[in-house]
Amino acid sequence: MSITKHALIRYQTLDRCFRNPGRRYHIEDLLEECNIALSQFDVKTHGIQKRQLYEDIRFMMSEQGWSVPIDKYKEGRTVYYRYEDLSFSINNQPINQTEATQLKSAMLVLGRFKGLPQFEWIEELLPKLDQSFSLSDQSEIIMSFDANAYVDGTEHLSDLFNAIMYKKVIRINYQNFTSAKSTHYVFHPYHLKQYNSRWFLLGKTDGYNTISILALDRIQNIQQTDRTYLANTIDFEEYFEDVIGVTILEGKSLTRIVFETTALVGNYIKTKPIHGSQKIIRDTTDKFVFSLEVKPNMELDNIILGFGELIKVLEPESYRSHIVSRLKRNLKKYD
Repeated sequence: MSITKHALIRYQTLDRCFRNPGRRYHIEDLLEECNIALSQFDVKTHGIQKRQLYEDIRFMMSEQGWSVPIDKYKEGRTVYYRYEDLSFSINNQPINQTEATQLKSAMLVLGRFKGLPQFEWIEELLPKLDQSFSLSDQSEIIMSFDANAYVDGTEHLSDLFNAIMYKKVIRINYQNFTSAKSTHYVFHPYHLKQYNSRWFLLGKTDGYNTISILALDRIQNIQQTDRTYLANTIDFEEYFEDVIGVTILEGKSLTRIVFETTALVGNYIKTKPIHGSQKIIRDTTDKFVFSLEVKPNMELDNIILGFGELIKVLEPESYRSHIVSRLKRNLKKYD
């Protein structure tokens, strides 16, 4: 049973009622108190019924809850509810089994960042949580993430993270794959983005008006400067909304791309969309036809070409010809 905000409000309200020595709370009284508390939190709520209230009480009394010591006292034909020990409160108890399960799930997610610079505190926090709440009742790993801890460039994450946070201009010594010599850039860092297990830095380079993208695995060293930082005015969620990956080519406009796949690959792409704009145009027993609204780039090419003969671009003709040209150049390498 997950503990939502509404449920937590009900448990806190019941806890307050059960330990109140100055009033006797019958089931109707408890229901009224819970619904009043819910309405103060959410004016749109319709409240709860007795069935939910009884379930809440049973949960609080269970081991999954707080094992609360509730007594029922007869008063005429009805009963009222009160803690056996009025000093008891769920707020004074260690976390319950449900909360421990939720904390374990959070620890699994936090564990994804272990080993990355700027997140060294996780290495210290996880064992403390484990020891404090006895969370390790199983030794096997039940959840893995697709992250490459050995990719070059992650050693720069901490410095770049701090430079962005504290708005520091940096000098970067950078060598791309096509150059024999490194280049020095005075850089105003704005955003870090991970794609395909690699990290990229976005910002502005002195002397350029457009956004620059640098791969962290090509950065040789970083130094802070005393230069004035140019404030970021870009919403990077919106900036990347129409592309796959990180490459945004100048002159490329939003394009509707239609492609056909086999049934097997179609089901794969259906359950793992290539882009948020993806739509199914046709779905038959032997093939799928999809559409995307994106700005074409190298990352899209690599996805399309990665499926080989199982996928075919239908339109527009310009992008179809581009993919055909790349396939022909590839085939020539096997002559």
